[in-house]
Amino acid sequence: MNKIKKVVLAYSGGLDTSIILKWLQDTYQCEVVTFTADLGQGEELEPARQKAEAAGINEIFIDDLREEFVRDFVFPMFRANALYEGEYLLGTSIARPLIAKRQIEIAREVGADAVAHGATGKGNDQVRFELGYYALEPNIKVIAPWREWTMSSRNELIEYAQTHGIEVPTDKRGEAPFSTDANLLHISAEGKVLEDPWNEAEEYVYSRSVAPEQAPDTPTYIEIEFEKGDPVAIDGERLSPAELLTRLNKLGGDNGIGRLDLVENRFVGMKSRGIYETPGGTVLLAARRGIESITLDRGSAHLKDELMPKYAELIYNGYWFSPEREMLQALIDKSQEYVSGTTRVKLYKGRASVVGRRSPFSLYSESHVTFEEDSVYDQADAAGFIKLNALRLRLSAMKRR
Repeated sequence: MNKIKKVVLAYSGGLDTSIILKWLQDTYQCEVVTFTADLGQGEELEPARQKAEAAGINEIFIDDLREEFVRDFVFPMFRANALYEGEYLLGTSIARPLIAKRQIEIAREVGADAVAHGATGKGNDQVRFELGYYALEPNIKVIAPWREWTMSSRNELIEYAQTHGIEVPTDKRGEAPFSTDANLLHISAEGKVLEDPWNEAEEYVYSRSVAPEQAPDTPTYIEIEFEKGDPVAIDGERLSPAELLTRLNKLGGDNGIGRLDLVENRFVGMKSRGIYETPGGTVLLAARRGIESITLDRGSAHLKDELMPKYAELIYNGYWFSPEREMLQALIDKSQEYVSGTTRVKLYKGRASVVGRRSPFSLYSESHVTFEEDSVYDQADAAGFIKLNALRLRLSAMKRR
């Protein structure tokens, strides 16, 4: 253990990582560098700096990664319309590779020989962080305190904190009602009062959206403009990636959009129940599928839908930096060359519904699909098309007879 000289800790300033900071100093007798990522979690990060300084930390990194997060991680993922197990928009999953990437960059910058995280040994995040570390720095030493120390309960952590003069937030004394993780894409809640999947989550669990029943009785209409698969403007106003997602979060949340109560299959093998709020992402997914519906041909659209579950699973399991994810990304990005145009979306009481779409690259031909008289399509041609497609069915039927 004493071989570790310097470690970069992913540090939030909360109870767990404050305890981890002290534990690293005592257990490894090493210098600790703290890294706090601003991913748009909506919390004041200066207290994390103050707590790190009070713990004697000399090198403190607090980095605003909001634009990079949305531009280089969220938007590429959304080009695939990725949903894990058909519902989850991967809000926590997509944040971990960026944190791991920046942590490794800091480790190189300060000459650290180890990195540490606060993920438990039961969850997915330990896998996501560490796969990211090893993909970027194969020989890095990884310290995962939850897999090393003997403390096994919240009460033991609180006792450790009190013994070492670490501030214990009032709401963390005893049993916390639930734990949360937040960034610009979503906020999640799990554990404690949410562990029984039969019990409906109380309204106080939600923080980014009004209840659909309490949403305005008048719908909100917005227009989202896309260029090569990525959103670039809302109602004609061009916005940066982080600004755009922030705007969609407000619009979606105000209309009760983006709530999800999910029992999912963790990568480590157990099932877990989570409450997710992804208002902006839910609106964006609907709008993206709307613009793709007129700009992607059938073969491209169906192939994307076939590949999506694999792509989503790779991200959920922590394989953002894997060659197979990069291969799929190249295919997905190729499909987005002509996914440009505008989608009109109706936001109303928990639903985001596409009600209009237009594009200079639209494949929709009104002259072909009209029920009125046309001069471009000979309906008699369908007879041969049907007979050729029915040939194998007819041959099989004749053989069976």
